[in-house]
Amino acid sequence: MSDARPAAESDARPAAESDTRVLPEPEWRERAAAHRRRADALLEPHLARRRAGVPHPVFDFLFTYYSVRPGQLRVWHPGYGTVLAGAAARGYLTRSGYGPHPAGATVEREHLHARIGTVSFIADLLGATAARPPRFNCFGLHEWAMVYRAPTVRHSAVPLRLGAAGTDAVVDSMPLRCSHFDAYRFFTEPAARRNAQQLTRQSQSAVEQPGCVHAGMDLYKWSVKLGALIESGLVLDCLQLAVDARVLDMRASPYDLRGFGFEPIAVDTPGGRREYVRAQEAVSERAAPLRARLLERCTGLLDTATGD
Repeated sequence: MSDARPAAESDARPAAESDTRVLPEPEWRERAAAHRRRADALLEPHLARRRAGVPHPVFDFLFTYYSVRPGQLRVWHPGYGTVLAGAAARGYLTRSGYGPHPAGATVEREHLHARIGTVSFIADLLGATAARPPRFNCFGLHEWAMVYRAPTVRHSAVPLRLGAAGTDAVVDSMPLRCSHFDAYRFFTEPAARRNAQQLTRQSQSAVEQPGCVHAGMDLYKWSVKLGALIESGLVLDCLQLAVDARVLDMRASPYDLRGFGFEPIAVDTPGGRREYVRAQEAVSERAAPLRARLLERCTGLLDTATGD
């Protein structure tokens, strides 16, 4: 896993449409092979580190926190409403959600209906997030809030750039304006009390906003949760954004990651805060079309399920 800039986004057709299309075996096998090549290019640095037993404080998060196996990402799915034709399609029948079709194999209607609660939740969250104006005034202080007045740090092998007292002083000097529950829930108790809002899982859809780096990163999570219901190129598009969002996240953190090749964004200074906002805006701009594509697919899936 590297912090390389993303390749062009996939031009996959929306996953859920009223018509069923059949992909000939040579066509879908080439698409699956191209997907594996793209996934392998993204995954190989992570897999090499894992084979060597070398942890990474930035990139491992994308596989541990999100609990995604690299092997999952190598499998290409065409999305709901597409039939994979030919004898080789029988290999998909061992995969979750697939069933036989006279022409080959396809994601079954029963799988869509079994997952419709998840699809609905994701659609509601993405729609609510997209409808709000972005905010760019948090300055990435969530990682600082996770170690504020704490006896230990989350990344014990990486030093704090300003030390514990210096880190606490930065948090004391600025307001905490986190809007993302899954970052907020890791705040220390003193930091959580200082946040502008007391966040809960129940309030997530009511407060999440598109300027948040974590909201952009989580598009990867939501695409993975949709699984075989969407075309897998979109998952890799979201992963590529998540890589860059994670790099920004940790460069702005209180940790000194120069030993791993990452220059800090010193949000404890006015210049660093300006730099962070510019990078945060860039992540938000890249996240917007991905969020729209995911929402479009979820809406199509919901419409299809309603029609059924």
